[in-house]
Amino acid sequence: MWIEPEEVLLAGALWVSERANPFFILQRRRGHGRGGGLSGLLVGTLDVVLDSSARVAPYRILLQTADSQIYWNIACGSSRKEITEHWDWLESNLLQTISIFDNDEDVITFVKGKISGIIAEENRLKQSEEQEEDSGKFREAELKMRKLFGMPDEEKLVNYYSCSYWKGRVPRQGWLYLSINHLCFYSFLLGKEVTLVVPWTEVTQLEKNATLVFPESVRVSTRNAEHFFSMFLNINDTFKLMEQLANIAMRQLLDNEAFAADRSLPKACKTLKNVSALKRDFDARAKNERYRSMFRLTQDERLDGHTDCTLWTPFAKMHVVGQLFISNNYICFSSREEDLCQLIIPLREVTVVEKADSSSVLPCPVSISTKNKMNFLFANLKDRDFLVQRISDFLQRTPDSLWGDTNPLSLIGSSGSPNVPLSSSTGSDSVQKGRHYHPGLPTARQSLLQLYHRDGPEDLGPKAMKERMKEEAWNIHFSEFGRGVCMYRTSRTRELILNGIPESLRGELWLLFSGAQNEMASHPGYYGDLVEQAVGLCSLATEEIERDLHRSMPEHRAFQNEMGIAALRRVLTAYAHRNPNIGYCQAMNIVTSVLLLYGTEEEAFWLLVALCECMLPDYYNTRVVGALVDQGVFEDLTRAFLPQLYEHMQELGVITTISLSWFLTLFLSVMPFDSAVLLVDCFFYEGIKVIFQVALAVLHDNMDALLACSDEGEAMTILGRYLDNVVNRQTVAPPIPHLHALLTSGDDPPPEIDVFDLIKASYEKFGSLRSDVIEQMRFKQRLKVIQSLEDTAKRSVVRAMMTESAFSIEELEELYCLFKSKHMTSCYWGSSSSAAERHDPSLPYLEQYRIDPVQFSQLFSALSPWVCGSHTPMLSARLFRLLDQNQDGLVNFKEFSSGLSGMYHGDMMEKMKLLYKLHLPPALCAEEAENALEATHFFTEDGQQESSFLSDLDSVQQQDMTSGEEPKDGGEDGEEKKEVKDYRYYLRMWAKEKEPRRETIKDLPRMNQEQFIELCKTLYNMFSEEPSEQELYHAIATVASLLLRIGEVGKRFGNGAKKSEAQAQPPAHQGEEGPGEGTSAEAQVCRALADAQLEPPMQQMSDEETKDDTSVSSYSVVSSGSLQCEDIADDTVLVSGEQRRGSALDADWSITFEQVLASLLTEPVLVEYFERKMDIQAKIAACKAQRAVERQISSAFDHELLQHSS
Repeated sequence: MWIEPEEVLLAGALWVSERANPFFILQRRRGHGRGGGLSGLLVGTLDVVLDSSARVAPYRILLQTADSQIYWNIACGSSRKEITEHWDWLESNLLQTISIFDNDEDVITFVKGKISGIIAEENRLKQSEEQEEDSGKFREAELKMRKLFGMPDEEKLVNYYSCSYWKGRVPRQGWLYLSINHLCFYSFLLGKEVTLVVPWTEVTQLEKNATLVFPESVRVSTRNAEHFFSMFLNINDTFKLMEQLANIAMRQLLDNEAFAADRSLPKACKTLKNVSALKRDFDARAKNERYRSMFRLTQDERLDGHTDCTLWTPFAKMHVVGQLFISNNYICFSSREEDLCQLIIPLREVTVVEKADSSSVLPCPVSISTKNKMNFLFANLKDRDFLVQRISDFLQRTPDSLWGDTNPLSLIGSSGSPNVPLSSSTGSDSVQKGRHYHPGLPTARQSLLQLYHRDGPEDLGPKAMKERMKEEAWNIHFSEFGRGVCMYRTSRTRELILNGIPESLRGELWLLFSGAQNEMASHPGYYGDLVEQAVGLCSLATEEIERDLHRSMPEHRAFQNEMGIAALRRVLTAYAHRNPNIGYCQAMNIVTSVLLLYGTEEEAFWLLVALCECMLPDYYNTRVVGALVDQGVFEDLTRAFLPQLYEHMQELGVITTISLSWFLTLFLSVMPFDSAVLLVDCFFYEGIKVIFQVALAVLHDNMDALLACSDEGEAMTILGRYLDNVVNRQTVAPPIPHLHALLTSGDDPPPEIDVFDLIKASYEKFGSLRSDVIEQMRFKQRLKVIQSLEDTAKRSVVRAMMTESAFSIEELEELYCLFKSKHMTSCYWGSSSSAAERHDPSLPYLEQYRIDPVQFSQLFSALSPWVCGSHTPMLSARLFRLLDQNQDGLVNFKEFSSGLSGMYHGDMMEKMKLLYKLHLPPALCAEEAENALEATHFFTEDGQQESSFLSDLDSVQQQDMTSGEEPKDGGEDGEEKKEVKDYRYYLRMWAKEKEPRRETIKDLPRMNQEQFIELCKTLYNMFSEEPSEQELYHAIATVASLLLRIGEVGKRFGNGAKKSEAQAQPPAHQGEEGPGEGTSAEAQVCRALADAQLEPPMQQMSDEETKDDTSVSSYSVVSSGSLQCEDIADDTVLVSGEQRRGSALDADWSITFEQVLASLLTEPVLVEYFERKMDIQAKIAACKAQRAVERQISSAFDHELLQHSS
C-alpha cells in the first residue's frame, strides 16, 4: 500500500534490492522468501519476536535521487504481487514525467505530493464506505494473520498478543492471534517455523494456571492435544477475551442465532490506538452482560456508561459510595460495599432530573424524582453536565406509551421475540367476546391462591398472626425504603426474605426481584396477543404440554379443575410460541404451576420468561444444557467444600443423578411445596447461588449416612427421605400432601427438618459463594458439557450409520468431523444459505448438519475415489442432485456417507449402479444433456431438436419406471380399486407404500444416446492416475464399441415391423468394422470424447501398439486426438449437405443397465478396477492436512514462485 513518504538513512541495512531505475528502488527484507543465509534467519527471527513485521512490510519501494544520500520510503507491500503493482504504476505513470525535471528537489517534492494525494483519495473512499477504521498497525497485523494462516477476508482479527508457546519443553516466542473463529499462533526462530490453528468450536477446556513448569500460563485443551501459552504482558486481559470467544463458539454449537448475532456487533464511538473495533465491541459486550446480570435487566438493554458517585440514603442518613450506571431505559446504582445498597430507576418512572446547588459538603449533586414521589440525590459526579444531558437524551427517546395510559399494544413491536408476528389490535380488543384471554377471566385478575382462599373462614391462629406480623414488617420496610421498582435494596431486604415472604406479597416481590416487572411494564398486551396467536396451533410442544398438564401439582386443588388447567395451558403454549427454540421442556409445567398460584396469568408468563431466558439460561432447551452445566458446577463445589464426601459420591455416581432434578425444578419436585416455595423466594432475590448453597447443606447434613452407603440406591433413599421431611412450620396454607413423601415414608420416619434452619445453615456454612465465581465455573463447565454433547451426537450418528454404511467406526467418526467442520466453516464464513437453513436442532442427529453444493463439491474432490480431473466438479454436482432426495439444495450426513460408502465398499454391481444413475435424470440435468448435443452438433443441424425430444421422452419414461410399481402392477391395482372400495383395500395399499422396497437392476430406466455419451466421458476421465491406465482406456473403448452395437441391435428389433433395413444381420463381433448406422453412432461417441479430451494419456503410445490394436479402431482415433471421418467409415462423410439418419443422435437408440454391466464384465481389467476395495484413510488424512497446507502457502507466495520461475 502507499504510505506517507518518510526518510530512510540506511537503505541497504537488512534489505536486499531487487529492482532499480534512476529514481526508484524495489527492496525485499532479508529473511523473507527463499534464501537469505544466516543474516536472513536472524532478521526473520527479530521480525517475529519484536513484531517489526507488523510495522515493516517485507517489501518496499524507495525514492532516490542521484545527488542525495537520503531515501524516501513511499510504498510497502505484504506480497510480491502487491508491491509489483505499485512498481508498475510508478514506471508507467511517473517515471517519464519526473525524468524531464532538472532539479532533484523538484522531483522529490512532486513525487511526495503525488503519493500524498493518492493516500488522501484512498482514505476518503474508505471513510465513505466504512464509518469506522482500525489503526494502521492493527490492520497490518490482520493482513499478516490472513497471509500466514490462509484466512479469508470474512475472518476478523479481534486482538493479538506477544507470548511464548510451549512446544514440548521448549518455549517458542511468537504472536498469538485471536480471531472470531480461531486461535492462531506463529513463531519463526532461527529458521524453525511453528504454526498453530485451533478453531474455537474444538476447545474443550480453557484454564489460567500457574505451575513450576508453566509460570502463569493459559492452557487450551482440545480433544486431541493441550497447548500452553505463557509470558503475556497482561494475562488477565488475554484470558478474558479467550473466554468470550470460546463462549460465542459454544453458543454457535447450541443454536443458529449466535451466527447472526455476532455478525452485527455494536459500533464503537471512537477509534483507540492499536485496539481493534472488534476488541472494543467485545469489551462493551462483557460490560453489558455484567450490567444486565447485576440488575436483572432485559436482554436488549445497552450500557451507555458508568461513573463513581455517592447516593444519599434517607433510611441510613448517610452518603453511600458506589457507581452510577446509565443505559437506554434505566438509571442504576450499586454500592461499593456488597449488599449495602442497590437501586434501579426505570426512565419510564422519572418525572424530573435537575442539578441541585453544589456545596463543599455536597459537590456536584443531581436530583431525580419519580412518579411515586421518591427523590434520589446523587453527588460527587465528575462530569455532571454531560451526565444530565445524557439522561435527558434518553428521556426524550422513551416511548410515550410508557408515560401514561395510552394504547397498551403500541410497544408490542419492540418485544424481544422477533419470531412472533404481533397483531395491530387495540386495547379494547382484549375485552371482545371470543378471545381466549381477556380481563374478564378470573386468572387474569387474581392468582389461583387468591381465588381459592377468598371464601375461606378467617384464621386467627398463631400461624396466621405470625403471617400478619411478616406483612407488617414488609409494610414498614416499604414506607422506609420505598415500594415498587425504585425500592432501595439493602441487607435488610435480604433478612426479610430469609424470614419468609408473606403469601399476599409473594407474587409482587417475585416480579420485582426477578426483573419480570420491567418486562411486563414495557410490553403491555403482549401476552394476550400471544395467547390468541398460539391457540389452535398444533406442534410437538403443544402435544407435550397437553400430556403434562394433569401431572402438574395434581395434589393441589387449584389444578384439580379446568380453570387452573386452562390457565396453565395458556401460559405454556404462549411461551412455546414466543420462544420456539425452547418450546416446552419437562419441569416447566411444575415451575409454571407454582408461578400461577401467586400471580395472574400475565405475571406468571413474564416470570417464566425471566426464569428461562435470564436467571436459568439454557435450562429448558431440548438438551437441558444449563442444568448439566450447573450439575458440573455443583460437582466442583462439592469437591471444594466437601472433598471426602465428593470422592465417595463419585464412586457411587450419585451427584449426577440427584442434582438434575433439584436444579430443574428448584427443589419443587423433591421437597414439600410449602418448604420449597421459600427456596424460590430466596432464588428470585439471590439467584442460582441459593440453590447451590442449599444443595451443599443437604449433603453436609447427611454426610455420615452417605459415607456409610455402599450403593447408589441407598444414597438416593437417604437423600429422598431427608428432603421429604423438610417442613415449613410457619405456613398458614392448608397442608398439601407430598406424594413422594407418602410413597417413601417407612415404619420409622426420619425427624423433621425446619426449612428455615436449613436455609440459615446454608448461608452460615456456604454463604461465601459469590455470583461472579459461579459464572466463571459455569463457563468452564459449559465448554465441557457442550463438547460432551457433541461427542454423544457423533456416537449416535456413527451407531445409526453402522447398519447403513460399510465404513468402520473410526472412518465414520472422521467423516462426521470433516462434514461438521465444513458445515461450521460455511456458517461463519458465509454461504448461499443461512445457518438456520443448514442446521435444524429439532431433526435427528443424522440430519441436523447439512451442506450445500459448494461445500459438497469440496469434500467430494478431497474424498472421492473416482478422480476425474477437471470433470470432477461436474460429477460432484450430479452426485449431489442424486443424493438430495427432497430437492432442498442441501445434503445431510446420512446421504453424504451413504454415497461415499457405495464408491469405496460396494461391489462392482453397486458401483456401476451408482455410476449409471449419475448419468440419468435427476443427476444428469438438462443443461448437461445440451452439452452432449453440442459435442455432436457438427454431424447434423436437426440433431438438437431430435435429441431434446428424446431427452423429454426419457425423463417421462424414467418417472414412469421409478414411480414405485411396474405398469402392469399399477393396472392390476387400478382394477382392484374399482372393484373393492372397503377399508381393507386402503389398509393394504398403505402397508404396501410403507413397505421398504429394495431397488433391483430391473427398476433402472434405459439409457439413451446422450446419456451414454456422458457416461463415456466420465469413464474416459476416471483412469488418468491409474498405473494401468492404458489397458483401462483400451477396455473402455472396447466396451463402448460393443454397447453401441447392442443399442443398434435393440433399435433394429424395435423398429422391425416398420423398416426393412432391420432385416439385415447386426454385427456380432466387437472387432468388426461394419459400415452403416452402428459405426456412425460410434463415430459420434468418439468425436464427443475427443471434444471432451483434456488430458490425453495415450499420445505416447507407440505405433506398434497402435497397429496391434485391431479390436477397435476408434480407440486409436480418440487417443491420437486427430479424428477423421474417413478413418471410421466412408459412408459417414457429408456429401452436399446430406447425411445418413444414423449420424444424428438417435431417439430410438437405448441400452439397459444389464447390457452395460455385461459388457464391462467382458474386460478383466475393468472388473479388477471396480471390484477393488478402496481405503479412505489416506484421503481423510490428506483432507485434514489440506487446510494446514493452505494456511502456510498463500497466493502471495505462489505469485513469488511464479516470478522466480519466469
